[in-house]
Amino acid sequence: MKLLRAYRRPESLADVPFRYCPGCGHGIVTRLVAEVVDELGIRERTVGIAPVGCAVFLEEYFNFDMVGAAHGRAPAVATGLKRALPDHVILVYQGDGDLAAIGAAEILHAANRGERITVVYVNNAVYGMTRGQMAPTTLLGQRTTTTPSGRNPRRDGFPLRVCELLEGLDGAVYIARGTVTSPGNVRTVKRYIRRAIQAQMEDQGFSLVEVLSPCPSNWHVDPREAIAWVEEKMVPFYGLGEIKA
Repeated sequence: MKLLRAYRRPESLADVPFRYCPGCGHGIVTRLVAEVVDELGIRERTVGIAPVGCAVFLEEYFNFDMVGAAHGRAPAVATGLKRALPDHVILVYQGDGDLAAIGAAEILHAANRGERITVVYVNNAVYGMTRGQMAPTTLLGQRTTTTPSGRNPRRDGFPLRVCELLEGLDGAVYIARGTVTSPGNVRTVKRYIRRAIQAQMEDQGFSLVEVLSPCPSNWHVDPREAIAWVEEKMVPFYGLGEIKA
């Protein structure tokens, strides 16, 4: 009897253990990127940009060319790579602290210029790698190490909706937001990532996929509670779907 193999590691994913915390959404997103690169047959001409943050070791996980960038500067590095290697697919992977805080100018102007790059943006509403400080995406009332009584808009400002910020820019051609809290949501995020990369391959302009992700370690809850928090708190505030397509 011939056995069918139901699961295999994508060729674009290296055979090494992740360093992400248990219950973190980064591991799912990392695998999805690898699956899409394999399915599109672009591994040999893909260059990824690793961020500063929870995914700082990304160059260990992907089995294609990777470049490290200074904190927040991944879109600027990607711009240089794409202009030097226009026939390559340039993938940027960033977290909310890296992209929406120190890298806010870089992402805004890369999108405004219509750079032919694709950004995968993981939003867990907190600074994950540095132990849980408030991020630009932290929700109102959310407690962090720097907002122990909850985020106060009068003192701390309001959460930043990056997709909506970029939506109005002419250079941005594909903007979507999903989450990885269920198998159905995971499949949808994978479809968004594929469409974002295809927009680059078709030379249309800038594309970005935001993924709302649980962070059990810094939210101080178990993984199941973290998933519920994303669905009950983050999804109603941020919303899901293809925002610009």
